Amino acid sequence: TPPAWNWDIRRWDGSRFHNEVPEISEAMAAGIGLWETAGGRLIGAVHGEGGPGEGGPGEAYLALDPDSRHLQPVMLDWAEARVAAVVDGRWVLEVPAWDYDLPLRELLRGRGYEERQAGTWLRRLRFGAWAIEAPDVAPGYRLRTTVAPGREAGPGPDQTLDAECERIAALLNAAFGRSIHTAGEYRTFFMRSPSFRHDLNLVAQAPDGSFAAHAGFTLDEANRHGVIEPVCTHPDHRQQGLGRALILEGLRRLRDLGAASCDVETGDMVPANALYRSIGFTEEYRGHRWRKDLGPV
Repeated sequence: TPPAWNWDIRRWDGSRFHNEVPEISEAMAAGIGLWETAGGRLIGAVHGEGGPGEGGPGEAYLALDPDSRHLQPVMLDWAEARVAAVVDGRWVLEVPAWDYDLPLRELLRGRGYEERQAGTWLRRLRFGAWAIEAPDVAPGYRLRTTVAPGREAGPGPDQTLDAECERIAALLNAAFGRSIHTAGEYRTFFMRSPSFRHDLNLVAQAPDGSFAAHAGFTLDEANRHGVIEPVCTHPDHRQQGLGRALILEGLRRLRDLGAASCDVETGDMVPANALYRSIGFTEEYRGHRWRKDLGPV
């Protein structure tokens, strides 16, 4: 499929397993629609990302076999009837679309959707004969992987998987200005996500033992493709080049495992996009969310 046409395996696994309770609720399941051939082959799906009742508009991602584009109007009919959410007393639905997907953009515009100003970027690096720059780790910091169950580095309380999960949760909450991340959700993700690998889950450990930065990598072996998600640095440890060092080390590992390409999605943050471009993510794709007002409640 074209770049990011459908979700990659990291995003699927994160949506399902990046939770303390990985089971899909009835409310979330009700917002997932599937389309199959007469023979039972899955060729399309409407699905969201956030949980229901989060206060924003309903969202509908259209996952699709590119040969079945004719289903998109029917899928939008289904989404508008079942997935829209109430915002300020009106039913609202948003549909993400990549700017290169001109037929979908025309379809949305013709149905009364309006393109939102804020967007997202997908950046792709193709390894080829590219020479990966050696990571330069700032003095006092140590680059390592997270500890896998059964491979704890010692008997002390700081060497357990639970302690690792606590550090990861604390780092992400600080880096992204949140309070939602818990050790429990990371333990579920570490233990149950089919695509998760500790040898691709990298952290920069600060001199005090806390996690100063983190970069997670996923390898899609079937497509020889890598994904970076997430990348973050604690506010107290920024401007040390830790994120760049982790990315370079992760890219080296992906290439050694047979990956031919790697993607990373970003928002409109200028520093982050400049960083990825300087590393080698020079194939760029732009996307936007399209919103439709479906009328009063």
